[in-house]
Formats: sequence, C-alpha cells, structure tokens
Amino acid sequence: MTTKTVAELLSQEVTLQDVSVKGWVRTFRANRFIALNDGSTLNNIQCVVDFENFEEALLKRVTTGAALHITGELVESQGKGQSVEIQVKELEVLGDSHPEDYPIQPKKHTFEFLRKNAHLRTRTNTFSAVMRLRSSLSFAIHKYFNENGFYYMHTPIITGSDAEGAGEMFRVTNLDPKNPPLTEEGEVDYKEDFFGKETNLTVSGQLEAETYAMSLGKVYTFGPTFRAENSNTSRHLAEFWMIEPEVAFMDLAGNMDLAEDFMKYVLSYVLEHNKEDLEFLDKRLKDEEKKLPQAERSPMDLIDKIKFVVDNNFKRVSYTEAIDILRNSKPNKKKKFKYIIEEWGADLQSEHERFLVEKHFKCPVILFDYPANIKAFYMRLNEDGKTVRAMDILFPGIGEMVGGSQREERLEVLKEKMKALDIPEEELWWYLDLRKYGTAVHSGFGLGFERLVMFATGMGNIRDVIPYPRTPQNAEF
Repeated sequence: MTTKTVAELLSQEVTLQDVSVKGWVRTFRANRFIALNDGSTLNNIQCVVDFENFEEALLKRVTTGAALHITGELVESQGKGQSVEIQVKELEVLGDSHPEDYPIQPKKHTFEFLRKNAHLRTRTNTFSAVMRLRSSLSFAIHKYFNENGFYYMHTPIITGSDAEGAGEMFRVTNLDPKNPPLTEEGEVDYKEDFFGKETNLTVSGQLEAETYAMSLGKVYTFGPTFRAENSNTSRHLAEFWMIEPEVAFMDLAGNMDLAEDFMKYVLSYVLEHNKEDLEFLDKRLKDEEKKLPQAERSPMDLIDKIKFVVDNNFKRVSYTEAIDILRNSKPNKKKKFKYIIEEWGADLQSEHERFLVEKHFKCPVILFDYPANIKAFYMRLNEDGKTVRAMDILFPGIGEMVGGSQREERLEVLKEKMKALDIPEEELWWYLDLRKYGTAVHSGFGLGFERLVMFATGMGNIRDVIPYPRTPQNAEF
C-alpha cells in the first residue's frame, strides 16, 4: 500500500478505502483522537483509535511530537473541522517523543522561545506556513526567470572585491590567528594566505553577474550573501539570500518594467498556490494586531496587501519630485517624521518611503534618478552630473523592496567615479574590461529574498523567515 501525504488524504473524495500515512503527533485526546501532521499542509488528519484493540503500553507512547505510521480506513468524518478521518487498524511508533522535555507543546509559544528551538519550530503552524511560502517563492523566482529566457548563474561566495563599497565584510582566511605571517612593516602578510590576497564573503553577486550578462544577455543570481554589519534590528541578518538579475542592452525604463513584472509574477504565484497558508497567516496577523493601538495597526490585511501590489500599476516618480512631496507633507511640516526632510540630497528612510506608498500615491512606487552621492559607484551618471539612473521599488508596510540601476557603461566616467571613492582600478580590472570590449547599456536590480518573504507572510522579524538566522552574537544550529 502506498503511503500518502496528509495533504493528499484530505483532498480525497473517495472514502471507504485502506490508506497508509506517516507523520508527527500534534495532539492525542481522550486516548482516542490522534491529530497527525506531516508538513505537507497546515491541517492535521484525525486518526481515530479504538483503544480496546490496542495495547495500553503502545498508546502511552503516542505523545506530542512522536513519529507514527498509521494504516486504516479513510472514512467520512463524524466530527467538525475535517471532511475525512482515518479509522486506525494498525499503529506503529516510529520514533518516541518524551513528553516531559519536548519543547513544542500544544500551546501558544513566543517567537523568542521558538528561535531558541529553531530546529523544531517548523512543527508549529506559523513556521510551517512561513517555510512553505518561502519554498513557493523560491520556485516562482526560478520559474519566472526560466520562462523569460534568463540563465541562472552561480556567483562566487568568496571574493576579493567589495561590490557595494560598504566595507562591512567577513574575512576569509586560513592564517594562524595567534601567529600570522607579517610583512616588514608589521602588517599581516596576506600573500601567505590561502588565496594569496585578502578575501571576504561576498555582499553581492552583481559585479560578476554583469560580466556574464555581457555575453549571455540575460542572467540572474539567487544565492547567499553576507554583511558584517553589527546591527541587531528586526530587519538585518548577517547571512541572507539575494536575487540579482542583470540584462545587456536594457536601460533604466526596461529595468523598471522587468522588476515590476517580476514582483507581480512571484506574488501572484503564492496567491494561487498557497491560499491555505496565506489565509492562516492573514488571520494570525489580524489576531496579533488586535492587541495594538489603532495607530500601530497595518492599514491593510496581509492578503489585501499582496493583492494591492499585484493589482496596481507601480507609480514612477523621480527622487526630486518625491522630495518635494515629502518636504510639503503634513508629517514633515508638523515634525511627525523621525527624520525631517529639509533639503534635496537627503537619504530617504523607511517612514518616508511608506508615506509615499500608503498615504500619498496609494500604490507601489518606483523612485528613480537619485543623487549620485548616496548611491553606489557603478550606477550610470545622468547628464546633469548630480543624479544617477538608480531606481528603488517601495512596497506598503515595508518600504524599499528592490534596488537597482542602469549600470555605468562608459569607461572614463566609471574610472573617475572609482577614483573619487578610492576604489583601486587594479582590484576591479576585470570589471573595467567590460567597458573596453564591446561595452553597451545594461541594467539590473537586487532583491533581498528574506524581505520578500517578510512581505508575503506578514512576519515582523526577519529572523523568523529564514531557517537558521545569523545575527550578531548568534550562530546557533
């Protein structure tokens, strides 16, 4: 007999057939009703035991968290909450779970507690729903790019360059930390290191992806990136995943079209394929927000917020226009913003981005043409000499979701920008080569995957949308 998943059994219309299922016990009530879950769905299947037909010693082993193999007859359910249930004929305990010390008891747990038990937290409804959504979003991302003629590229995790110029990178070395080789000047001699130079974990695959776009046309990366920023906020991780497409012969307008189409596609995918999980997370969010003052509640429900992005055209607004709107807004004039906008050139904060999306335009917003001095060196300088062809996509409830630009394709301009920022040419000689041999307009963007998962699940802390979060002072599991 083929073992079926709980999801398959709950979708069955044919009853009065013998079935086999394996899973973990959520609850065992009245020595009779086992709620069994195998991770394939949010819902449990009820397995009804006639305790007179089973040894007492066996039934005592049916505890929360225990792994079981059950065979029996699938019948129409007599109870509420499910259409079918299993009348148990055979019950095998595959793995015991000691009830005295099993952490995930059938009660409400705090997210802080569950982070300490991250190896078991997907046995709760909330985290199983979040991780199924994470998986669906991953699949939708690959599906979108595959259907649109992109090639998937694996960019290096170990790198000798700092793509963002951020400087907050994790060093990769195999030198003896207590006794490293030194130069005559007393500095650590990285020529003696494994790679013969100073290397780090990457903060972005963009620069390498650009090189492949300039021969394959359309490529994307989707892999882990690392930032040694000592930030313990609910929106920062030291290890996170990035999606970075790069396209040859595409300008900023094409880049905005691509990003909008991509975001709508992946969110439409989960609306269609993860209804059950989204409805559960939507209800969870509503219940949580009932405890908050009205002013702190989300203006939209979770599913409405996702549909808001899918159903609305993204409004395209220049940075200069956005600054004028913000400067003249009520929150700015009445000093309700934490960061008051006073002049052109200010770096926008999340509160400003959310005001533009949620209050002013009431639709997702793409800001473009940012001041050059607040953006990265590789962004194409506009003719005004002050702004670059950058774009950020702003979403409700979260602010910036996507950041991208048309890349600087002119060799001399790029060299000048690197010189102004003290980026040595010899470090990025290969990147400059792209501008020597068949240079052309090209563009791309980056999307922090965990931020997308936060948006799609309504989770408020980025530590709760990645299996094992890496944050300052925390590398558990």
